[in-house]
Amino acid sequence: MSNMDLRQIRQFVAVAEELHFGRAAERLNMTQPPLSQAIQALERELGLRLFDRTKREVKLTPVGEQWFVHARRVLAEATALPDIARKLARGEMGLLRLSFVSTVDYSLLPAAVGRFRAAYPNVELSLREATSDVQIDALLRSEVDVGIVIAPPSSSLSQTLSYRPILREPLIAAVPSSWIDEGRDGFCEGILEPAAFFAAPLILFPRRSAPIFHDLVSGYFAEHRSAFSVFQEAIQMQTIIGLVGSGMGVALVPQSMTRLQRDGVTYLPLSGRVPTVETGLLWRTNDRNAACANFLAVANASVHQPAQAL
Repeated sequence: MSNMDLRQIRQFVAVAEELHFGRAAERLNMTQPPLSQAIQALERELGLRLFDRTKREVKLTPVGEQWFVHARRVLAEATALPDIARKLARGEMGLLRLSFVSTVDYSLLPAAVGRFRAAYPNVELSLREATSDVQIDALLRSEVDVGIVIAPPSSSLSQTLSYRPILREPLIAAVPSSWIDEGRDGFCEGILEPAAFFAAPLILFPRRSAPIFHDLVSGYFAEHRSAFSVFQEAIQMQTIIGLVGSGMGVALVPQSMTRLQRDGVTYLPLSGRVPTVETGLLWRTNDRNAACANFLAVANASVHQPAQAL
């Protein structure tokens, strides 16, 4: 079995399809005696008969009939190998492992994934939600191919990882709807004054999970000379919104999060200048995965309003 090659399988399939050594030999551009000898050698190698031969006809044995199905499949797969290699090189087949922060569930991710699947249906796409710090570690360990992250600190990039900003959007306040219904001081429909926001319990990501985002929020407090204190931490944006809905406190969230409608939560713009959060693509600089390059292009083209493409 170790000496069997595609030439032998091709010869067997030709005879099995034609059930005539002369026609099969003509199809293979060879003479009949060498083909007969090749089939006999194959049968000796397998230790069984594939054909029953008489002067009038050639028939597949029961084993030959069953093996024919497998041989033809192997031959078809082997024939497709060169095209598969070319498609892999172009990123039209293969595996792409994508990680993303929870904030892009309501902005970039649906459009980017939808367009990528439509353009490259033969690429297997593996999705993994993770905070930015976890994604950086996973990229460095080659566990994912591309990440969608909140802008990482420059110290985490170096020559190993490349970063491309693609989305920037203002932060808005997520507040308990009950506070508005109760007429709580400073909370009403419309535009929220920063002073009322700063006085409320704050819910925020841990700094290790999204240091740039965390520093945006703390910087916003510092800009207004307000004491910065985090009342409750959570690592997923959906969890933060849920805690706001329970009346636990307030949060600053990207504007696109208004697409997440949750009972008990009202989104309010803040008056005055507000910080903007940047989201971008992160990948290994020397990664030769063509599917990764294709996704980067598709994601860049998928940025939509209300966020602003850079």
